Amino acid sequence: MLERRILRMACIAALLLAALPSATLLSQQKMDSFNRDRARAILHDAYDNVKKHYYDPKFHGLDLDARFHQYDEKIGDASSISQSFGAIAAFLDGLNDSHTFFTPPSRPYRVDYGYRIQMYGNDCFVTRVRPGTDAESKVHPGDQVVGYNKFAVNRADFWKMSYYFSSLAPQKGSMLEIRDPSGQLRQLTIDAKVREMKKVLDLTGQDGGGDIWDLIREEENSDHVVRERWVDAGDVMVWKMPEFFMDDREVDRIFNDARKHKTLILDLRGNPGGAVVTLDRMLGNLFDHDLKIADRVGRKEMKPEIAKTRGGDIFTGQLIVLVDSASASCSELFPRVIQLEHRGTVIGDRTAGAVMEARRYGGSQGTDTKIFYGFSITEADLTMKDGTSLEHIGVTPDELIIPTAKDLASGSDPVLARAFERAGHKVDPVAAGKMFPFEWLPN
Repeated sequence: MLERRILRMACIAALLLAALPSATLLSQQKMDSFNRDRARAILHDAYDNVKKHYYDPKFHGLDLDARFHQYDEKIGDASSISQSFGAIAAFLDGLNDSHTFFTPPSRPYRVDYGYRIQMYGNDCFVTRVRPGTDAESKVHPGDQVVGYNKFAVNRADFWKMSYYFSSLAPQKGSMLEIRDPSGQLRQLTIDAKVREMKKVLDLTGQDGGGDIWDLIREEENSDHVVRERWVDAGDVMVWKMPEFFMDDREVDRIFNDARKHKTLILDLRGNPGGAVVTLDRMLGNLFDHDLKIADRVGRKEMKPEIAKTRGGDIFTGQLIVLVDSASASCSELFPRVIQLEHRGTVIGDRTAGAVMEARRYGGSQGTDTKIFYGFSITEADLTMKDGTSLEHIGVTPDELIIPTAKDLASGSDPVLARAFERAGHKVDPVAAGKMFPFEWLPN
């Protein structure tokens, strides 16, 4: 068991420090002394933030000072900016903590691979393909991804692999080993769509405000994609909640609508979490008493996380919660509380197992022209009512339902269809799959 763990961690370190062939790397900018010094300064910021703020002052037995010097040397040997970013990420990865990671400076380009992949059970599948891309003619929903850029795909390392290729080292193409629904294996390369952007943005408004307005439009597009959506279906309300970022009034408004129905189906699939205050208000709308969500364990004594009830205005009907492998953080705390308090039923796939309490610390370098980056640093572990932590474990649904390759290919949603069945209604899985159409961000 220990040998397998050591081998897996070695593979992760190799991934984060990978020196892929230069032909496959996007804008593989060579390192010069200026960029090397910048990367070393960012590494030092990472070290300082962990040293000051990480919830475990013993760092799980890790020799943080020795590790800092080790990865400082790796930056000294790095041949590209992507490699230096990989070294910074790998330095933090030694803590094996889902909420402690590096957010690198923005790159002067946007990369769209043209498809989305996700873990279902222990297998990875293509879930969406963007029309008009190179991917459209090469892969399809329901194709199983066996290999990704020469790495075997597995559930334990999936998020780190996604993090590397989306944030640390975006590629101009991806190499996939695919098994289609008929069982046929094939290898292919998919070209990404790359949009070059300005290397320097003017945020002073002296350019007439063009750069500022471009950023505002991008933010508005992002907000639109992650807006709250819900469907009234007779005595059933289905609420598709994309993230935990809502103020109390908005949470209360949606629950006020839910109170007009016998059953609320809360869809947290793909929800990465968000703000604990939103989690508190969600649970406060479901219980007629104040409720302890979890004990918080940090460097010093911390108060437990408490959800305060709305009293007589709560939703008292049947509650069904949908989760999957991409449900993380608050989207795991919520269904686990529902299970422990016997308040509802959880359906779907096992969740991500990424449950800590963290704070973001920003950093920047430069004077007139700045680069911005940041670090998420865990400041508390969360222990549930049953004495366990969900980190690296996740939530196992009361009813495990995992879509098949055939379901994904046909656009069927057997999980939502089963939730309707529990609510006393018969809904065709294909019709359920069309209830909340997928939306791509403009590219």
